[in-house]
Amino acid sequence: MKTSSSPSEGEFARLTGRFRPELLAHCYRMVGSVHDAEDLVQETYLRAWRGYDGFEGRASLRNWMYRIATRVCLTALESGARRPLPSGLGAPQDDHRVAIAAREPTVAWLQPAPDSLFGFDDPAAIVGSRAGVRLAFIAALQLLPARQRAVLTLRDVLSFRTAEVAAMLETTPAAVDSALRRARARLAEAGPVQEDLAEPDERAQRRLLDDYVDAFTRADPAALLELLRADVEMEMPPTPTWFTGRDAVLGFLGTRVLRRGLWQLTPVTANGQPAVIAHKHCGADRFEAYGVQVLTLIGARIARITAFNDPSLVAAFGLPEVIGSRTGSADQAPGS
Repeated sequence: MKTSSSPSEGEFARLTGRFRPELLAHCYRMVGSVHDAEDLVQETYLRAWRGYDGFEGRASLRNWMYRIATRVCLTALESGARRPLPSGLGAPQDDHRVAIAAREPTVAWLQPAPDSLFGFDDPAAIVGSRAGVRLAFIAALQLLPARQRAVLTLRDVLSFRTAEVAAMLETTPAAVDSALRRARARLAEAGPVQEDLAEPDERAQRRLLDDYVDAFTRADPAALLELLRADVEMEMPPTPTWFTGRDAVLGFLGTRVLRRGLWQLTPVTANGQPAVIAHKHCGADRFEAYGVQVLTLIGARIARITAFNDPSLVAAFGLPEVIGSRTGSADQAPGS
């Protein structure tokens, strides 16, 4: 029950609203789903509003909000399996002629997240924050037990002190340090998860993304060849099959995906990386949402294409489910 000393709803929003983007990023790191993260942040704010009278000010308001959000996430993770990518479940294929496995709708797959959700459209928020939501990093976090995941993100991504994390998790500093060591060791075993230092600058990234959109929509494998690393990988949740090597990726795209006029791609950013929203031609002047492709760049080439073939993800990026044709690369219907 709220008391006379409680802030009004408007005052509460003023005090806590500025934390929403970073709490969304925190919950996303924890659960690997942008849809679930939004629900968990809503639950966080509801609990904070109801429990504000119990906030004693011994920690900062930001710390208190993170404490609630982390507990909400840990509770949610008690009943859920980790969210993998196909590369976390099985070996890749290096021959594009293999049979493609059926979609696995029963698997709760990792999801991409739009940069705008985390406030990355604010230049001041970009530099120190994007690395903490890179797709490879989010996928690696899913390998950790929930409490280790919480400790590592709170300490290594958000830079909370050990004592602060211990208070959030109602444990001891020694337990936090132990969990952090185990989490770091597990991520080290999983291999490198950050490729920031090898990425091209923003202008080169945009040029590479534009070239990818052009080659893909024109169904031009030769142009795509110039954009891909020799060791490029491609995965396509909810399909478990994934490919490694330029020949396999180009062979798959060229024989099973690319067709002039079949696709419209809209450049966006997701997980701090260049990405595109894919709409597929479905007759007449109609292109329906198909999914989100997130590109991982190393040097001046594409090292990984993660194609999330799930139309429900498109709305989070602010694009409609159905669009019409455009002039340019996608103005010709398939077969015309």
